[in-house]
Amino acid sequence: MTDIRREEAGTTADSTPVHAWTLERAGTRVRLLTYGGVIQSLQVPGRDGTRADVVLGLPALADYLTSSGPYFGALIGRYANRIGGAAFTLDGRTYRLPANDGDNCLHGGGYGFDRRVWDAEPVEDGVRLSRTSPDGEEGFPGRLDVSAAYTLTAAGALRIDYRAVTDAPTPVCLTNHTYWNLGGAGSGPAGGHELRIAAGHITPVGPGTVPTGELTPVGGTRFDFREARAVGQGYDHNFVLDTAGPDEVAAELYDPVSGRLLIVTTTEPGMQLYTGDSFDGKPFGPGDGVALETQHFPDSPNRPEFPATVLRPGEVYTSSTTYAFGIR
Repeated sequence: MTDIRREEAGTTADSTPVHAWTLERAGTRVRLLTYGGVIQSLQVPGRDGTRADVVLGLPALADYLTSSGPYFGALIGRYANRIGGAAFTLDGRTYRLPANDGDNCLHGGGYGFDRRVWDAEPVEDGVRLSRTSPDGEEGFPGRLDVSAAYTLTAAGALRIDYRAVTDAPTPVCLTNHTYWNLGGAGSGPAGGHELRIAAGHITPVGPGTVPTGELTPVGGTRFDFREARAVGQGYDHNFVLDTAGPDEVAAELYDPVSGRLLIVTTTEPGMQLYTGDSFDGKPFGPGDGVALETQHFPDSPNRPEFPATVLRPGEVYTSSTTYAFGIR
């Protein structure tokens, strides 16, 4: 069984209490915050048996409250990634969203799920975070009741199960924005990690890193990670996964130095690879972590040719991603 502990982590500016939940099982120890659903730390052993924190996290709640940085470990919603022009049309009505990434809406707007305090309750082998996003929050229509259950499996894998229902049609795309460095947070760039992604296509982007609507084969390009190779830098792109399902490996990330291996499985059709090139050194430098964001495709509300992301009353949004750990 998973060992589950809760402690006070501080308060927000309006005195809302925030708690930290620690889950531990089979060599994996993960610490979560109810602020933003953040994965603050995740420790797993390496080849030599030494346990290291393999995610990029900030030291304390106060650092997250004041950070304008790149969503370290956060739960992202109501819509992960970009919506072009910060607007979409649904059932004949146009909805305007905050433009917090140039002309586009990124990760649910400037005050998305990553900046909200979530309710929390223990569940079998973990904790479930939940909140109600009211109609009109960051411009999105409909009341959305949403939850994310973080659990550890018998093998020490971290699983996140998302669920949402709505009272009006609304686009929904949820993900977690953890950055991985299997050598240990602060150990330097992760560009030498070896990455494999089971994806034969990407969604190429135009201005503002918004997809053009095409699907481009990766063969013969720098986007071909079908065979494991060094990550390098220069990526902020959505990969079209060949298969999606709880038993299908979407990606593997391996650190040859420490021997740590990350295996990602997901029910989502896409994965955003972001190599953190814009990190400013406060506290992490460019390329110090690799984000593997399981998701539907960016700008899908404006791209009917992409897999649908609209949730309607009476339907249930579900999504599941598992992060398993090993050693080579």
